[in-house]
Amino acid sequence: MEKTLEKLNTDKINLVENPVILLNLCTMRNKNTDSQGVRIATRKITRVLLYEAAKSLPLVDTIVETPLMKFKTKTIDPDINLIISPILRAGLIFTDEAIDILPQACIRHIGMYRDEKTLKPVWYYNKVPMDAPNPEKFHILITDPMLATGNSLIEAIKLYTDKKIPQENIKVICIMAAPEGLANIQSKYPDVEIITAAIDERINENGYIVPGMGDAGDRIFNT
Repeated sequence: MEKTLEKLNTDKINLVENPVILLNLCTMRNKNTDSQGVRIATRKITRVLLYEAAKSLPLVDTIVETPLMKFKTKTIDPDINLIISPILRAGLIFTDEAIDILPQACIRHIGMYRDEKTLKPVWYYNKVPMDAPNPEKFHILITDPMLATGNSLIEAIKLYTDKKIPQENIKVICIMAAPEGLANIQSKYPDVEIITAAIDERINENGYIVPGMGDAGDRIFNT
């Protein structure tokens, strides 16, 4: 783990740690937590991570009239195209929180599952085929609770970079990340920021994050 971490560009990895996240990570990881408990803990963490991701959205000046007066303040630039792309199925847990926090965002789902033998992603759904005029105006948040090998996220990022959207405008949001997956993404997309609540020890021979929480989709959706 140490050697892998040494190779990472930590300027592009945002490890968000606070007591609320740490408390809910313990709940998620605990093998005795039922699916409802996992879902509630996951949503609490995703809300914190989404607020962190929103910090760098471009702002513009605006005039607001309160019951007392008009004044100039700042707001998110209404001319940007904000897209949130959850990777199905586990990434769906981010969606409700994302819509509450960023109601102007468009949700574009990405469907992949991991081949258990090759650990490579297999496509089954893609809601990203779209035009991207003025690609610098697009800001993308790709969500997936577990960043293990990073292969699925690399495929998801490529969907947007192929449309000439700058890497700096793309963020990956996950709850738990493995050093190997972080390194894999940075080897191909070094300017994409990765926002995570935890960096775990490693991935095992089956591609699961250790210590992790087991299969995130199964535990979140009780399957």
